[in-house]
Amino acid sequence: MKTIHRSILLRLLSVWLLLTPLAVGLGYWIEVRKFEEDLVALVSQHLESVSAGVQDDDVGDKTRYRATREFVSRNYLFMRIIDETGKVVAEGDNPVHEALTGKLRAQFAPLPQDGRRHVSRLEIDGVTILRVAVNLPAGLSGRKRSLEGAFIIDAQELQQQRDRLRRFLGAIVLVSLATTLALYPVILSLNRNVLRASREILQGNIETAAVLGAAIAKRDSDTGEHNYRVTLYAIALAEKVGLEREQIRYLTLGAFLHDVGKIGIPDAILLKPGRLDETEFATMKQHVGLGLEIIANSRWLAPAAEVIGNHHEKVDGSGYPQGRRGEDIPLNARIFAIVDVFDALMSKRPYKPPMALEQALEILRAGRGQHFDSALVDAFCDIADERYRALCDLSETALSKILVAHVSRHYL
Repeated sequence: MKTIHRSILLRLLSVWLLLTPLAVGLGYWIEVRKFEEDLVALVSQHLESVSAGVQDDDVGDKTRYRATREFVSRNYLFMRIIDETGKVVAEGDNPVHEALTGKLRAQFAPLPQDGRRHVSRLEIDGVTILRVAVNLPAGLSGRKRSLEGAFIIDAQELQQQRDRLRRFLGAIVLVSLATTLALYPVILSLNRNVLRASREILQGNIETAAVLGAAIAKRDSDTGEHNYRVTLYAIALAEKVGLEREQIRYLTLGAFLHDVGKIGIPDAILLKPGRLDETEFATMKQHVGLGLEIIANSRWLAPAAEVIGNHHEKVDGSGYPQGRRGEDIPLNARIFAIVDVFDALMSKRPYKPPMALEQALEILRAGRGQHFDSALVDAFCDIADERYRALCDLSETALSKILVAHVSRHYL
């Protein structure tokens, strides 16, 4: 469940990281456009007033008018008024900025005079300049006119713009992050029933596999404890050698169902107390193929095939059914072969008493490089004493509870 929660949160944050630059870019464009529009409006207001012959006392918002006039008179490089025929009817340069105006005129193309507003921003000698072309009111003559001008955006105004931009973009980032995090519990709430159902289905599948394996084990040896113990031993060895969670899940399924094919072996052979003859042993070996057939139509059980089909292989190639050698045998099958033999040696059977721990470990060590993977035997011997003493006296019910806890750690 924690993995699902983490996955949802990581996906939401990934979407946030993907969309935030787009939102910030759009916000930046909007804020820059707003700044330019405010500046054009400021200039236009003054020029409209001037062109209509309006005096200070005639303007309702005198403070704003004076600020506009001061900005224009202080910051303009040049201004010119053009009539509807394209003729310049009035123009003037600011003598304070004569050198900068000369450089500007040397490198800019005239803005279009098409009746629409145009804005162009550029840098000259580290100075930010805004060029504008706007329509002016028709005035008493009724003729259409336009203004073209260039204005310096001073450092104070630029800093104010940057401050506003930072605040605006910061707000976008925070709001988008807050929205993303707010969606997290909403999505969890909407999917809670789905998650619960998925967990119950998974738990049911695991329990079904465990019960089926235990049922087969009981048919073979009158006890399901073997199946639970070998699965716990296999998980412990897999964790010891650092297998990934996915591989441990596959190993667990294989351990549950390693002998599922024995359901098709006759009782006379399966329950025979003595050694099997050659014909009987040939029949017994068929349980591997039968087990693979049983799980063949289940996609969920398919990963168990590594153990079911290979747990009787030996690293020297003398095993069955295919005589595989060394690392040609899947790792999960090599792990399971060790714990399966170990528990068989340590268990009471109709034809033998349980073996002493050190004697069983000596048999495993003697099989290094022949029956078993040497490195895996060494790893198992490091944990065998502790694991055996923890599990050897437990009932089938107690083993089942421990197994559920271990399996849940890797599946849920």
